Amino acid sequence: MKVIITGGTGLIGKALCADLVRDGHEVIALSRDPAHTTEQLPVGIRLEKWDGRTAQGWGRLADGADAIVNLAGENIGAGRWTAARKQRIISSRVQAGAAIVEAVAQAHYKPRLVIQSSGVDYYGVHGAETLTEDQPSGSGFLSETCQVWEDSTLPVEQYGVRRVIYRGAVVLAMQGGAFPRILAPFRFFVGGPLGGGQQWFSWIHLRDQVNGLRFFIQNPDASGVYNLAAPNPLQNRNLAKAIGKAMRRPAFFPVPAFMIRLLFGEMAITVLGGQRVIPARLEKEGFQFSFPQIEPALRDLLYPARS
Repeated sequence: MKVIITGGTGLIGKALCADLVRDGHEVIALSRDPAHTTEQLPVGIRLEKWDGRTAQGWGRLADGADAIVNLAGENIGAGRWTAARKQRIISSRVQAGAAIVEAVAQAHYKPRLVIQSSGVDYYGVHGAETLTEDQPSGSGFLSETCQVWEDSTLPVEQYGVRRVIYRGAVVLAMQGGAFPRILAPFRFFVGGPLGGGQQWFSWIHLRDQVNGLRFFIQNPDASGVYNLAAPNPLQNRNLAKAIGKAMRRPAFFPVPAFMIRLLFGEMAITVLGGQRVIPARLEKEGFQFSFPQIEPALRDLLYPARS
């Protein structure tokens, strides 16, 4: 297979690139600065330059591709949400999607599949109710961002291209993302729940994240919206207990909500809000999670030699 990946130098992109190359597939990662990206990717990945906005210079590669996986977008957790930064978060996603649509439109032999990333924040902040793919969109900045992100590649369907939208949960991995920051207080014996601790936390092990993307690529009947999250979300207080138990650290030092809001401003919603998301479609279609429960996932991440 020939697979093109935008955002290939990120946590998910690198893992997916490595997995595909290991199985002998042709993998092309798009980068704004290939000269400084080579060492970040596994051997065997073909790097191509793109501007993140158009198909200029790389669009020809879409011709006959088996899949384009769109993971591109500015990191929402890299700093406070100023007005300018919020605009960059949205525009980076809309522009990347427009570039893919342009490449598909120009391709003589259309790609078979476009995978469009999104997030469980699409649903907005919720309480204990379970959320499947049928749940409507919510409100707030993150939900609105997910909505325009998903719509950014919608026009490819007019060309007969199969499209999958996956709404991803927090990816647990030691290599990056949110998980090392979640662990940090526990390493210093001051871990505990955030805010009231009752907010729901939807998560997925990096291995299942990659396997889920492979499932979409390899199953021609897969199309439309999927929740890509472990089938057993848990409340933040129970996450803290599970981490404390796995690390043999205390888990009774709560961080008050007002302090989180003071430190992070509007971005505090990423830890004080939550969703109880269930991967209903994946389970119905027979996808098998390697880590459906949090305890084995934590053991594998923290003590891989024992797994």
